[in-house]
Amino acid sequence: MADILEEIVAHKRIEVETMKAQLPPEVLYAQVEQLLVQTEAQGARPSFRQALLASESGIIAEFKRRSPSKGWIMEEGSPAIIPLSYQQNGAAALSILTDHDYFGGDDSFIVEARQTGVTIPILYKNFVVDEYQLFQARKAGASAVLLIAADLQLGECRSLLSRAHELGLEVLLEMHSESELDYAELQPDMCGINNRNLGTFVTDVANSFRMAERLPAEAVKVSESGISDPATVRELRAAGYRGFLIGENFMKTGHPGLALGNFIAAL
Repeated sequence: MADILEEIVAHKRIEVETMKAQLPPEVLYAQVEQLLVQTEAQGARPSFRQALLASESGIIAEFKRRSPSKGWIMEEGSPAIIPLSYQQNGAAALSILTDHDYFGGDDSFIVEARQTGVTIPILYKNFVVDEYQLFQARKAGASAVLLIAADLQLGECRSLLSRAHELGLEVLLEMHSESELDYAELQPDMCGINNRNLGTFVTDVANSFRMAERLPAEAVKVSESGISDPATVRELRAAGYRGFLIGENFMKTGHPGLALGNFIAAL
């Protein structure tokens, strides 16, 4: 089977160079510098990490319209409606897909969510391979970014993590297997374990249980993908997880926010 992740990352590197031609880095960086000055004047932004630690549910509700494996999940899903509905129904934080070609996302989805009144932390969910994307995330209004160990050399990941922090962004560092555990030594704000193999897109929640004890004891652990049962969340919390990223389970319903509310009620 072809490695889907390799295909996506190769495409992403080309895509980033195209975006740089349309909006030169020096222009984007200047725009974000202005934002940083404004943010400093306004005070601290809500922390993604602290939101998970303070939440009784720890649910990171994901706005995800499509995926390479499932196709369209909710093609007409509105970023002006669903993220705010997630917040109103008890999400600790949000994840918004911004990759266009494979996931039907866009940076503007975060902007729209913020404009509708979303105040809880938002994760910029994309395949980040260049610091340019960190500036895009900050400009859009994200609170944190996803860095995927399988996408990056250890040195690249260290550099991106440092740059993200300089921009006031927290980092959810995603790992999948024991071979990537050295990335946890970079001390990201949160350590994610993806239950979906990004090469084959096969999902197995047992992966989070296998990896739990291998992560640093002090890490804020996040289990990602394939969670559809409140009982699984309870078991994962008992194993040390504090964040639970759930998208398709809510997005495949007619009313994702209500589905989230019912899920939390069942917890």
